Amino acid sequence: MRLQVVGLSHHTAPVEVRERVEVSKEALPAALAELRALAGVREAMLVSTCNRVEALAVTDAPGESAEALRGWFAARSGQAPPRTVPLLYRYEDEAAVRHVFRVAASLDSLVIGEPQILGQVKAGHRAASAHRAAGAVLDRLVVKASHVARRVRSETGIARAAVSVSYAAADLARRIFDRLDDKTALIVGAGEMGVLALRHLVDRGVKRVHVVNRTMGRAEEVAAAFHGTAHDLAGLPEALPLADIVISCTGASAHLVTREAVQAAMRRRRGRSMFLIDISVPRNVDPRARDVPNVYVYDIDDLQAVVEHNLGHRRSEADAAEAIVEDEVRRYQRTLGGVRATPLVRALVRKAEAAREAEIQRTLDRFADLPEDLRARLHGALDAMTLALTKRVLHDPIRAVKELGAAGDLESLEAAGRLFAVEGPIMEMVGAALGEYPVADPAEGAAAPLRADTHAGAVPGERRG
Repeated sequence: MRLQVVGLSHHTAPVEVRERVEVSKEALPAALAELRALAGVREAMLVSTCNRVEALAVTDAPGESAEALRGWFAARSGQAPPRTVPLLYRYEDEAAVRHVFRVAASLDSLVIGEPQILGQVKAGHRAASAHRAAGAVLDRLVVKASHVARRVRSETGIARAAVSVSYAAADLARRIFDRLDDKTALIVGAGEMGVLALRHLVDRGVKRVHVVNRTMGRAEEVAAAFHGTAHDLAGLPEALPLADIVISCTGASAHLVTREAVQAAMRRRRGRSMFLIDISVPRNVDPRARDVPNVYVYDIDDLQAVVEHNLGHRRSEADAAEAIVEDEVRRYQRTLGGVRATPLVRALVRKAEAAREAEIQRTLDRFADLPEDLRARLHGALDAMTLALTKRVLHDPIRAVKELGAAGDLESLEAAGRLFAVEGPIMEMVGAALGEYPVADPAEGAAAPLRADTHAGAVPGERRG
């Protein structure tokens, strides 16, 4: 069976296409059923976000399944295939594993290092499992992808620096103040960026919130979401002295927060520090407020400089993250290759052992009149000779089969099975092995359980260690 990824993302398709193929939570069961019904698809799952929609499929007919998956995306987009198909990417086997690991580790995201994508991948897998679309191969892949993402986040600094203006605003506030759990925040203008910055502050511990807005209804709506207090614009002079952190984001063309207003607020605050974040264009906070003692003012350019600096930091950390991904891909493919080769190796060993024992017995039957001690000596000699011969004959075929497994060349594995005339369909045997054996890193000391007496990678007569 082969792993495939077919999809589109912000790298390949504009938002007007992505929004047409996006799969809502309500539509997910039907979409998974459609994918599972496509030609050759044994397992399927979907990762659907605002920036990507991609299908992960395990298939026993790669070419046929790829065309079916492309057709599914084209149908969902409402456009003819010639318009949609060029926007799709397709990865198979090792390239598909690498892509999934990179996505889970946020190396393929619009904002490198953002933390949401891993949760979205895991949610897609949970949904596929719940609707009986995912199986052993995708289960194992997502578990490994989660491990890779955690390793990237713990061993690199890819997620440690703010890369949005709203996030940077909250990050700067945390630098200004030793702690935020005793601070009060005020937003002036309940716009999207301001509310997002406020949410980041609350996530960092801010407990008290005030919201000032031109329309009282919007102020009350946002204040309720944060268990805060709402004010109309006329109430700004009374709200300002209450705030340790002020976030301003309105469409006003004049300074709503003047130097005089800040001076008056600071007198009532008795000099306690105030942090003003102006993410409006034109600016809402009078730049001269910087001259007031214990007042810190940052505008959109200040914050954007922080964001650009941090993006550069994340890009440099991405090189280390990519190296981790490559290491994990090699480990996964090496271990998976051994599992893929196991059924055919065992079949070869069983067949050779059965033939060897039959020939020994046939030869012993011809010397039935020999004394028992001579028969025992003859049996020992025949056993040693045929074992050595079988080892020598099987050495190269077993090594070749393992190499095919490591390369993911399942068609050649199946051809090898026919060449050696082993019993049973190899593809079904490989599928059973993938479901039976845990794919773990050899370095972690894990090994697949063996049901036969002979080691999967050994030849007759060798012992399991």
